Amino acid sequence: MTAMTSAVRKPALSRSKEIVTQKSAQALLKLVPDVSTGARATHRYFATFLSVVSGLGLLVLLLVNTLLAQDAFVLSNLKAEAKAVADQREAIARSMDEVSSPAALAAAATELGMKPSQSPVFLDLSPAESGQVNNG
Repeated sequence: MTAMTSAVRKPALSRSKEIVTQKSAQALLKLVPDVSTGARATHRYFATFLSVVSGLGLLVLLLVNTLLAQDAFVLSNLKAEAKAVADQREAIARSMDEVSSPAALAAAATELGMKPSQSPVFLDLSPAESGQVNNG
């Protein structure tokens, strides 16, 4: 009986080992989730989304850089215009100084027939004295 039971047991043991290996293989395969096409599509959409956001970011940076460059050109033009106005103002101030100088005023007075005074007269405008004229 022992020979017969051992003969019966060997196929039963080998069969049970096969069943355990198949079940464990199935169990191991069931532990790993199936990668479906939907998951791959989600990764593709995410990559596309990141690419679009990066592209839009670069376009915004390009736009800001272009606007700053235009403002720099406007600023340089305004500085040149301000320098030209300052030069004109300085030229006008110089011509005013030349016209209002004592020598130019004396020459203009002489042309009008005025003569220099030999004795200067000073007008006192203080309130204590009622506008008296003092000689020399």
